Amino acid sequence: MAVYTHVSAEALSAFLRRYDGVGALVSAKGIAEGVENSNYLVDTDRARFILTLYEKRVDAGDLPFFLDLLDHLAARGLPVPPAIRDRDGVAVQQLEGRPACLIRFLAGVSVTRPTPAQAATAGAALGALHCAAADFSGTRANSLGIADWRPLLERCGGDLDGIAPGLYARVDGALAAVEADWPHDLPTSVIHADLFPDNVLMLGDSVTGLIDFYFACRDLRAYDVAVMHGSWAFDPRGVPLDGVGAALLAGYAAEHGLSDAERAALPVLARGAALRFLLTRAWDWLNTPADALVTRKDPLAYLRRLDWYDAHPEAFA
Repeated sequence: MAVYTHVSAEALSAFLRRYDGVGALVSAKGIAEGVENSNYLVDTDRARFILTLYEKRVDAGDLPFFLDLLDHLAARGLPVPPAIRDRDGVAVQQLEGRPACLIRFLAGVSVTRPTPAQAATAGAALGALHCAAADFSGTRANSLGIADWRPLLERCGGDLDGIAPGLYARVDGALAAVEADWPHDLPTSVIHADLFPDNVLMLGDSVTGLIDFYFACRDLRAYDVAVMHGSWAFDPRGVPLDGVGAALLAGYAAEHGLSDAERAALPVLARGAALRFLLTRAWDWLNTPADALVTRKDPLAYLRRLDWYDAHPEAFA
């Protein structure tokens, strides 16, 4: 989450009047975490909501897919926040020149240093998501899949070396190895593709919410597991957390299952996921507007993950 587009109190009050039962604006606070869309925590005299304005990285044409997926998952009992529809039945609005949705607020907090117990229940939640999405008919290509990483590397170019000396060559070589070894015959499904700890809400060891589905797409199911491993099994600096990665994999496998072929592919999938987030973080590091209310994330934390995966292929055995 982040804030790129600023919303006036007058515009937000008028926006809320489109809905029945939402109430009148009391307060709104921009949320600085994340990098994708503009988000506000909105309190009315009746309830609390999240307001999301979709920025340039989210194609407005993809919003029906995202919203249909949330409706599908919610109908199957998953703790996801479907968009609220206005009195005319419309979910996607326009606000301050951006597509916008009002979303039900879910209780819970995002952990920054997960325990093995929390990782196990979060892994099980991903497994439940994959089970619930198995009969979802919608489809969307991964806009940041393996085919997109090299073009992104070239767009960053030599500016990567301004982040760390020799970073371009290191990423170039690692990406060539991942491209050569990437599996193409594993099971696919609709995946979240971004289930970081800040996209999972928890109370204690229980998952109370799965949020921010705006990278959801159809891709290798095990890649979703690799993305989650890279984001949960390490601290924010990229240092591994004892027992967390193994617990996450065990929780996922117990809920959904993980085939021998998928488990064998996890080392290369995890290196690929590390490169994907290194590159997108680097791009944002180099291009985030100076006046945006947004927390830039360290690309080198994913270089440290990449180095660890290179040194520990046995982590997924």
